[in-house]
Amino acid sequence: MTLETVEPTQRFQEFFKRENYRQKIAQLAISGRGSLTIDFEELYGFDQTLSEMLLAKPEEYLQYAGKGAYEQLRIEDSEYAEKLDKIIVRVVKLLGREVLRKLGSRQMSKLVMVEGIVVRATPVRPMVQVAAFKCKRCGTMNHVDQNGQFLKAPSICMAPDCGRDGPFEFNQEESIFIDSQDLRLQEKPEDLPPGQLPRVLAVKLVGDEIVDLARPGDHVSVVGIVRAFAPSLMGMGKLRTFILQLDANSIEVLGKEPETSPPTPEEEEKILKLSRDPLVHKKIMSSIAPSIFGLDHVKEAIMYLLFGGVSKSLPDVNVRGEMNALLIGDPGTAKSQLLQYVSKIAPRGLYTSGRGTTAAGLTAAVVREKGGSMSLEAGALVLADKGIACIDEMDKMRPEDRVAIHEAMEQHTVSVAKGGIVATLNARTAVLAAANPSLGRYEPNRTVAENISLPVTILSRFDLIFVLRDVPNKEADGKLSRHILEIHRRGVVPTEAQVNSELLRKYVSYAKGIKPELSNEALKKLSDFYLAMRSASESEGSPVAITARQLESLVRVAEARARVALRPEVSAEDAESAIAIMKRSLEEVGIDMSSYKVDIDLIMTGRPKSIRDRLGIVISTIVDMEKITGIVEKDALINELETKHKIPRGEIERMISQLLREGTIYEPREGSLKKT
Repeated sequence: MTLETVEPTQRFQEFFKRENYRQKIAQLAISGRGSLTIDFEELYGFDQTLSEMLLAKPEEYLQYAGKGAYEQLRIEDSEYAEKLDKIIVRVVKLLGREVLRKLGSRQMSKLVMVEGIVVRATPVRPMVQVAAFKCKRCGTMNHVDQNGQFLKAPSICMAPDCGRDGPFEFNQEESIFIDSQDLRLQEKPEDLPPGQLPRVLAVKLVGDEIVDLARPGDHVSVVGIVRAFAPSLMGMGKLRTFILQLDANSIEVLGKEPETSPPTPEEEEKILKLSRDPLVHKKIMSSIAPSIFGLDHVKEAIMYLLFGGVSKSLPDVNVRGEMNALLIGDPGTAKSQLLQYVSKIAPRGLYTSGRGTTAAGLTAAVVREKGGSMSLEAGALVLADKGIACIDEMDKMRPEDRVAIHEAMEQHTVSVAKGGIVATLNARTAVLAAANPSLGRYEPNRTVAENISLPVTILSRFDLIFVLRDVPNKEADGKLSRHILEIHRRGVVPTEAQVNSELLRKYVSYAKGIKPELSNEALKKLSDFYLAMRSASESEGSPVAITARQLESLVRVAEARARVALRPEVSAEDAESAIAIMKRSLEEVGIDMSSYKVDIDLIMTGRPKSIRDRLGIVISTIVDMEKITGIVEKDALINELETKHKIPRGEIERMISQLLREGTIYEPREGSLKKT
């Protein structure tokens, strides 16, 4: 029996007689809803012709589907059917999705499915469906169905004894409204061709069930009808070139699903086989940026960054699972190449450079809509939610823009309070940042805070910090030159990656579903290391070697290592590897060059304990001398510190300048000092 011989409404009703849809229709009254969601794949399996006609003539056939569902509702629950005048049918899971940038004239008036990232969402606003107009001459109420952008009044009064052309007055109480919302959809990073700007599409949502589901930063799948409207120029009329818009029929948020397509059974078998390999960690490390020679410890850290730890939601706080890593290095140490690679391989990766990035571009911007209302537009950290944000040249960002990262790095949210909008957006992203030393090259005799123009408030939020120094070494330089020349000669990487990039992406997505727990052995290893480091700082005058923030970082690294092997439990070996890479990071940036002891305050406060102690001596000496002379002569202070405390003159002058800058002391007159 074909569609020609059976009315479409009847055929749809037959489809709704299936047991699962009968249950759904019967539950409409319980939930108080007036819409029904159908799976396109099920409809295609039921009647191929009907489903094809739905795609080709969606407006007409969605009405047929609504009538069929309503007829079935009258059978299942006639009482509730009396309350409703119709049922809206919403379609999900079309057989294929359209790439956003390829939408054009061929898809106009067709039912399509597109995926993208929500970059802007307007507030939910009521939209009139049926407008009531009162005739001022006779008082008759005229009801007019509304479509299009503008409110339409009746041309003449419908009263038989009137029939005049107004004037009419809009009556809000008698009109029928429905909730509506406008979204701005941007194509996914993986769909973006190299060197192209991302395309955007306006999406119109109408209906209580589909508005306010998606927020800026969410990855969504939208099924809808492609419309086109012509913009108009004042006094000139409408343009020939039309703008596309999607009238949404249904919307699904894909945030909880893996970003990449799920692995095929063959790929899943490969993933499980690789996870059982005892050398799985080395294989994945060697597959990260294989064209970049060496930097094994950095690639290991990137591997942990890709897989990430487990987030915990406690009653009072949320503990982040995603890691943050910072690469500080001399020019030409492949920092940018590493970041570019990670942004491509991560299931939801995003690359941005600090030079052209603003606070609004990183977090969220408040934009004014045509109607005068304000809406949010998501920035890079929000768009990279549950992925990795790679920020190159972080030190080149303006200080006022850099501040915007603080909240996102620790709390994994972005709070906005601008233009009357107060909102909090999810930014559950790992941050991989790169920065250049402020003096051009990294000076090992200066602290990390002195080498890089980043505030300590940001430095302390990185789990791992590595310094990439370009130090001449005959053996290493020989290996590097052979590697680079071989790449240029053959056009391929000398050592082929053991895990190809596509499989690695799927491997990472697959591993994200595993939530490893700490074993007793791993717990003891981490606890012993932390307590040993802390006990070394117990003696009077010793610097603080490690804080609770580093302990949390250790847990994240250990969990990530267990994830790499798809293990449900963190082993003692995972804990040992986490300790080893943490030690490497601390040694590179946390050594006080005067005492050669690990001093975490280099990262946490930007000032080692030895310097803090000497500054304390300077301040206390000024206070003591003030009691005797009132105002302290600078030369007298320097002589006192030189003779009594054996501090070099140059260092004393540097410390005095520092205290003057900070406002701890001031100069009442030239050559004299006083405590503030």
